[in-house]
Amino acid sequence: MGAQLREYRRRIKSVQSTKKITRAMELIAASRIVKAQQRIAASRPYSEAITGVVRTVTAEGVVNEDHPLTTPRENPSRAALVLITSDRGLAGGYSANILRAGEQRIAKLKEDGLETVPFLIGRKAVSFYRFRGRDTSNAWSGFSEQPSYDDARAVGEALLEQFVKGGDDGGVDEIHLIYTRFESMATQKVQHVKLLPLDPDDVPAESDDDDSGGATGLIEFEPEGAGVLDALLPRYLTARIFAAMLDAAASEQSARRRAMKSATDNADELIKQLTRDANAARQAEITQEIMEIVGGAEALAGTGSEL
Repeated sequence: MGAQLREYRRRIKSVQSTKKITRAMELIAASRIVKAQQRIAASRPYSEAITGVVRTVTAEGVVNEDHPLTTPRENPSRAALVLITSDRGLAGGYSANILRAGEQRIAKLKEDGLETVPFLIGRKAVSFYRFRGRDTSNAWSGFSEQPSYDDARAVGEALLEQFVKGGDDGGVDEIHLIYTRFESMATQKVQHVKLLPLDPDDVPAESDDDDSGGATGLIEFEPEGAGVLDALLPRYLTARIFAAMLDAAASEQSARRRAMKSATDNADELIKQLTRDANAARQAEITQEIMEIVGGAEALAGTGSEL
């Protein structure tokens, strides 16, 4: 067997082994997408409830006094940017899209005169910033595929602490969030959300049946509205971060499934091409052997006639 044919067969065997791995990873990611979708659906009732309350409390005329969490600050100087990426690779351009959007947001904040303070979720974001010598003091990782509410609360508490401190005292004046929103198995979109200061018009309406806005004039608060906001908005911030983490987890698995399916399909095509090349090499080798046999026979026949 020729060296070229042995090389083709070695490469075919290697690609077949890789194909088995990518196919298995594709199936695993597909099964995890279903679980991630179930977690999103399970968290939706709480998200809808707290969103409805926030819309009611922050509606015009309900709370008369300005609240630090809902009032834009004069001359803001620093903004927190939360990036939710993955802990592992092999997910196509999932993390790269988030990091690219983050760089664009940093440029926009810089144009507005704001210094950016990164809050990084996922090893990909941490590696990206560390490689460039940037601040990675606010970083969390190890749970991108299965985030818990405790993980979101840890991030939310750190953000709220910096926001309450304020930009003049080394904290932040705004909080921005960039994550990937899961819409379907085929569609995931990078989203930018300004979490704080809270604009009532920006609070998402989670349910089409929310009619609380029509009854705001009949609501009274005990204690005062500011006390309600003090207790409510930190929980709302954590709920928004947790919802973004769940969306990101489902988006990550969907991106990984697509990437592994593409890798499996490419492996199939490569195996077919290598098989054709191996067959052609084998055919050329057989033809060469036949020609050598025929040439040898003719040479022997010529020698015999001379004798």
